[in-house]
Amino acid sequence: MQKRRRVSNKPGIQHKPVRKALENEMMQSQKPNPRREFDSRVSSELRKLRVEDFSPQRKEPVKISTLDSEAENFEIVFGIAPCFLSLKQGRRKAYKLFVKDGEASHRPSILRTCEEAHRQGVQIQRVSKNVLDKMCSGRVHQGVCLKASPLNYLTENSNSTNSRKDNSTPLWLVLEGIQDPMNLGAILRSAYFLGVDRVASSLRSSCPLSPVVSKASSGVMEVFGVYGYENLEIMLRLKAAQGWQVIGTVAAEAEESQIPVTNCSEFKMTEPTLLLLGSEGEGLSKELLSLCQTLLTIPAGRDLFPGIESLNVSVATGILLHSLLFSRRSSKRRQP
Repeated sequence: MQKRRRVSNKPGIQHKPVRKALENEMMQSQKPNPRREFDSRVSSELRKLRVEDFSPQRKEPVKISTLDSEAENFEIVFGIAPCFLSLKQGRRKAYKLFVKDGEASHRPSILRTCEEAHRQGVQIQRVSKNVLDKMCSGRVHQGVCLKASPLNYLTENSNSTNSRKDNSTPLWLVLEGIQDPMNLGAILRSAYFLGVDRVASSLRSSCPLSPVVSKASSGVMEVFGVYGYENLEIMLRLKAAQGWQVIGTVAAEAEESQIPVTNCSEFKMTEPTLLLLGSEGEGLSKELLSLCQTLLTIPAGRDLFPGIESLNVSVATGILLHSLLFSRRSSKRRQP
């Protein structure tokens, strides 16, 4: 007959496994917890969001094929800056914010986006990385996607706050036939940063204001409206009649032209100006070139091999805008 082992209930006497587990638990409690330190820095509203919107019960499967049935007209905005600025500006109708499940959902930038969605009454849902990848066709989403209505080009009748509040000489950037959404996004980012008053684009042969453009612009497209024109020539003739100067662009090695060509660093912007840039491959059309009073060029810093005589349109735009807007500031400082 096997004797039963007696277990003592006296204080201070514990089995080794139990004592070891308690010691480990005490050691863990004494270690600094980065998550706890972060929690102390975030707002109570963010902490509430983390409990309510990121609880395991809210993680639901998403069927990409059924997204169309939930909203008739929508697209998937992706990336932290585009999603946050889209929610903040309110130019789109936001339907749902999808956030990557896991530790990434607790990054400050994502929490800020979720807080804005919560403030706007937009539903937040945790999903896997694979779901987000499918939503944005494998592009870099940074852990967030937003289902929202599309953004369209503005018209002359649109209410816009793009106009300047000071008395600086206005500069409009006019784009003809920009088809690459990455180029368009980069152009918008430079135009907004450098202080362009309006961006106008031809509607024909131009890419739409898609989520790819918004991501390439780092969300600037959500803030800075772009005007679309069926006929740029009519608009340019109207502005020229109002005293605006129409300035085109040409490659440094372009053929001789009847229109004066000026180094961009030597041009001084003293009048309201329209800066025209053409498509990536063809440049400006003959119709728009004929309206230009001056053509600007960017000089190369070395002898160039054949075939690489020009810059990417978004890079060239940044250089030209900086040159013109710097001359505008210089002219303003010289005024008495």
